[in-house]
Order: sequence, then structure tokens, then C-alpha cells
Amino acid sequence: MRLRVIRPRPAGRRPATPSAAASDRPSGPRPDRRRKRRRTLAAPAAVARLLAPAGRRLAPLAALLAPYARKLKPVYPRPGRTGWRRWLPSWRQWLGGTLGAIGLTGVFLVVAYAATDIPQNLNSYATQQDNVYFWSDGTPMARTGWVQRQAMPLKDIPPDVRWAVLAAENETFYSDPGISFKGLTRALWRTVGEGDTEGGSTITQQYVKNVYLNQNRTVTRKFTEAMIALKLDNKMSKDKILEGYLNTSWFGRGTYGIQRAAQAYYGKDVGQLNAGEAAFLASLLKGAGLYDPTLSKANHQRAVERWNWILDRMVKIGKLSARERATYTTFPEPLKTNPLYDTGQQSDYLVELASQYAKKAAHLSDKDFDLGGFQIYTTFDRKREETLTKVVTDAREQAKSTEPDLAKSAHYGAASVATDGRIIAVYGGPDHRTQGYNESNAATVPAGSAFQPFVYAAGLQHGVVKKRDAPRARITPDTVYDGDDGVPVTTPEGPYWDRSGRKVAAHNDGGKDWGKIPLRKALARSVNTPFMQLGMDTGLDKVKQTAVACGLLDSSIGPQVPALSLGSSTPSAIRMASGYATFAADGMHTEPYSVHRITRNGSEVRLDASPARRAVDASVARQVTDALTDAFRTAHPTAAPAGAPVAGKAGTTEDDTAAWYAGTAASVSTAVVVYRMDLAKSLEPLPLKGLAGTAAHSVPYTIWSGAMAPLG
Repeated sequence: MRLRVIRPRPAGRRPATPSAAASDRPSGPRPDRRRKRRRTLAAPAAVARLLAPAGRRLAPLAALLAPYARKLKPVYPRPGRTGWRRWLPSWRQWLGGTLGAIGLTGVFLVVAYAATDIPQNLNSYATQQDNVYFWSDGTPMARTGWVQRQAMPLKDIPPDVRWAVLAAENETFYSDPGISFKGLTRALWRTVGEGDTEGGSTITQQYVKNVYLNQNRTVTRKFTEAMIALKLDNKMSKDKILEGYLNTSWFGRGTYGIQRAAQAYYGKDVGQLNAGEAAFLASLLKGAGLYDPTLSKANHQRAVERWNWILDRMVKIGKLSARERATYTTFPEPLKTNPLYDTGQQSDYLVELASQYAKKAAHLSDKDFDLGGFQIYTTFDRKREETLTKVVTDAREQAKSTEPDLAKSAHYGAASVATDGRIIAVYGGPDHRTQGYNESNAATVPAGSAFQPFVYAAGLQHGVVKKRDAPRARITPDTVYDGDDGVPVTTPEGPYWDRSGRKVAAHNDGGKDWGKIPLRKALARSVNTPFMQLGMDTGLDKVKQTAVACGLLDSSIGPQVPALSLGSSTPSAIRMASGYATFAADGMHTEPYSVHRITRNGSEVRLDASPARRAVDASVARQVTDALTDAFRTAHPTAAPAGAPVAGKAGTTEDDTAAWYAGTAASVSTAVVVYRMDLAKSLEPLPLKGLAGTAAHSVPYTIWSGAMAPLG
């Protein structure tokens, strides 16, 4: 007998008639739902049958661990405890959690180690290249090869050199597994806690970073570095790792590798280094910018302290005897400059200017730039450079033959700058090996009367104030000033008194009186007294503002006292040429630049170029240029064809310590300065004593006209 369960029908629902139910069925055969259900249930059963033997074998172990597992299972709040203790896990739970975390970490590290491969290709830190410089016409100008590393076998590197590095960086190198767990922990703590990473890497890790990875200071890079270091330590001998590290590390001065560093700092091969010199080179691995003693006094102090520390460490680890250590009491001063860099050619000065500008405009660090591979297209014109070098060299030789004693302390600086800011040519000095600094870029001596055009431009641009609380009044080139010698300088409040309580008066060359004279004529004749008073009437702050806007550096502007208008500022030849170029460009100033394009292995490198900006009104610039044209025509009436756009002015100082000539022709401004200075004794300029010629036959003008020829 079979019982049938009758379920109540929902309210409102009518029973389906047999005919209606039949009409809802598909016309084909009915699916076998029970068969599908049996197959669905059969799959887990099959799996269970397969796992049953394993379950039976593990059952005793599970039964053994079950009581402990129940104890490890957290029950909160814990029974049998009161207060806050109810919420503390038991020691068994702490132990279980700790062991579980250690186990998972171990599994993760094993998997990560197995999945890490040593890269096959070395990165750019291990494959240095030259930087190539080009003239403005695209032809090669110079190739700087000082960044090339020279690999040295470890057997050719003295033990003292090796152990100086190991004492400084990783004394346990030969016994550690390739990584420093303490250093990694510290780096992780610093990164997570303070957003930065810290050192503590082994030499193996540093080598991995140098030749396989980048220099990014992130946890990901640090972890990858550690994994590769572990694997590399198992596959490569310690000597090979140390050899690679010594040949790829950066030591500053554009050098990679211990051999190039030995040549750059001591002018010798690594095999000739002693323990003291090796200890200094090892200190550079901490950061050449901090420990190169030639860069600053602070650097020198740091270098000496670390040098002593490294030598003491060598004694402590048994690699230098106390007796040998006692012989190293004097710090081994390195060479002032890198002899691999100094070739003595005039192009070295050009390379120096271009590299400084390239790094600044492209935002390249010294280290990145020294990696090489850059193609630097400069603005230097080969023909103009050759001409400028020749005329200055001729002037030097002439001085040596006529004034040999004075010529020994003579200095010549010159620069040509286009109205669009391009530095066309410079004369930096006779020999980069003996005079490393660039005369064209040195802010050394006062501009003297060559500064007058900036005072004139300030007065025309801003107007003058002659009475207290009076509004500014405009002036013109025809505005008359007193040109007599010894005229007292006045302010809107009265006479100007110096700190000693004396009235300040201006003086002209030779004490000449010019009477009432228009400003344009005063500039053309280089009369001092009108411009000293004009500066006071305009405001010395306005004079400074105008000079800086036209291209002079703020740091070179003299104190804001009446002497400012007589040229107490000390601009470089490049900046003086740039300032005169602003007048020729109708008052638009473009910062001087020496590089117009950079590529690296064919890819363009972005440069931050300074746009042209308004320095003075176009009308003011033209009025200054007209006065400078008068100055040129008055002093040299037959030097250029009539109507040729040539403007220029001589500059002298009251104490005869500098002679200038600056002027413009064919949209190029050139400034030349001659002065004397005995660098072995003092940085104070010496009287020229006729070395710069006479007003009629000026040496600066001779150089200027030769560099600018043909005029017109």
C-alpha cells in the first residue's frame, strides 16, 4: 500500500486541467531529471571514495591533534577569566599564530626565491658611454671619455685596496649569505615608518643594484635586490662579485670603477695605491658629493674623519697592522681636478659651459649625466670661436713681448652672445690644465664705465625724482646734467654723506669738466658725473632692477651706494655681452644658453628653455643703442662703414684695475675684459699700468673688433 501526501492548494490558484498540463509539456521526449540528479550527487561521492584511504591514514593524527586544535581555537570572551584578561589570547594561541606566520613567511620566501631569475642583461650603470658635443653646425666638437670604466681583474687590485673597501662597506662579505637581514629589516622599518629607505646593503646587494636594477629607493626594489643577491651568492664566487663591484661602483668626478677613480683622484693606476689612498677612495662609496675634499671645507672634514675610521676598521678586522696604521697620519690629499678630464684645449671651457647648462636645463644629476650616452648640440660657432681664440692669443703674445713682467699676471676674458641668447663663442683662458676656471664666466672685476648704459636705461625707463615727495618725471636723451668734475651728489633730501661724514662727489677721467651736457652725449663721451647723479635721481634700486632684467646676475651687482652707477658691479663677460644684446634686441632679454638640443641614444631629452621677456621698453632700448652707436662712432669714426649697425662702448675703472669693451654688430654682442691678478698671492685686482693700452689704442677694443670683423 502506498501513501500519498496531499499538500494544500494556495488560495486563489485553480488546479490545472489535464488538458492544460499536457499542452505545457514540450513536444519532444521528457528530460530525465532524476538521471541528472543522480550524476550530480555521484561526483562528490566519487571524490570521497578516492580520498577515503588518505582520510583513514590521517584519522589517528587528526584525533591526536584535535584537543590541541580545540584549545587553539579562540573563544571570546575566554571562559574562566574576568575583566580585560577575558580578551587576551592564551599562550597556546599566541604560539600557534606565531608559528603559522613564520611558516607562511617561509613558504612565501621559498616561492619568491625559486621564482627569481638573475637578469641576463646588465643595465646602464655597468655599460658606460661617452658624451659627445657638437658645434652649432652639427659637426663633432668634443668627446668626453672620462666616464668610461676600465675593468681590472681582482688579482691586479692590491689587497689593501680590497680590504679598505670591505672594511668601509661590508667586512663580513666573505662569510655572509649575500644579504644583511639586519640591514633589510632596518630598511623596511624606515620605509614603512618614515617613507624612506636606509642603507645596510651588503656588497653583493650593492653590486646587484649597480648592474641589474635601478636606483629607486622602494621596498619592491629592495626585496628584488635581496632575492637576486641570494641567488647570485650561490652561483658566483665571492671574488667575482667583489671584482664586479669594484669595477662598476661610482666614485664621483665622472668615474666608475676603482681604476678610473685612482687615476682621477691620484693620477696613478690602482696597483700603485697605498692603504691610505685606498681608504680615501673607499670613503667615496658613501657619497662622492659629501666626501670629495676639493668641493668644500665641510667635505674635507668629513673625508678626513671617515678616512681615519676606515683605517682603524682595517686594524680591527686584522687586515692592517697597528704598526702600519701608525704610518698613516697625514691625509692623502687628492688632485684638485680630474686629469682624465683636462685636455688643455680651449674646447674644454666650452664643454664645461655646455655640460653645466645641459644638467640644469634637462634636470640631470651629476651621476646621471656621467653615465654618458648623451649627444649635446651646442650653440658655439666654430669660426667665431677660432677667430676669438686667435685674437686673444695674439694679444697675450704681444703683451709677453712688450710687458713681460705685467703679462705674467694678465687675464683676458671674452664672450659673444646673440640677441636671442645663444652663446656664440667664449675665451676661457690659455690652458684648462693650468687655469681650470673660465675667464668668460668669472665675476671678478668691476665693470667701470661699461655699466653706464644700464643707468641710462633705468633713468629712461623709470624717470627721476629730484625733490622729496615729488612725482617721477620723465627724462629724454636730451635731458641736461652737470658734467663738471667733483660735482657733489645729491638726494631729494639734500647732499649725500658717506659713513665718514664727508660729502660724496663724482669725478671724471682726467678730472675734466664738461659743463652742462645731454645724457646721450655724456654716454657717448663716457662722462661719469652725470650718471652718478642720474642713478641717485632714478633710485639705485631701479638701477639694480634694470641691470638684472637686462641680464646681469643679482649676485654680481654692487652695493646700493652712489658708486653703483660708476660700475662697482662685477659681471662676467658672458653676462655683460648678454646685457648689451638686450638693448640690440629692442629690450627683449633671453637668458644666455649654450645648448639648444640634447638626445640620448637617439631619443630627445626635454630642455627647460627660458623664454624671452621684456626687460625695458623698445623705445628705451633703441635710445640706449643710439647712444652706444654715437660712442662707437666718436671713438672709432672709420672702423665701420657709414650706416652700419655697430654700437659699442669702452669701460674703465677709477683705480685702473680693469679695462672693458662691449658692443654689438650683426645681432651679436661681444664683451672683452682685461685685468691683472696674481692668483698665487691674492684675489685682489692689480693696476693695469698700461697693459690694456691707451684710450685710442685699447687692447679690449682690438680684441673686440677682431672677433667681430668685418664690422658692417
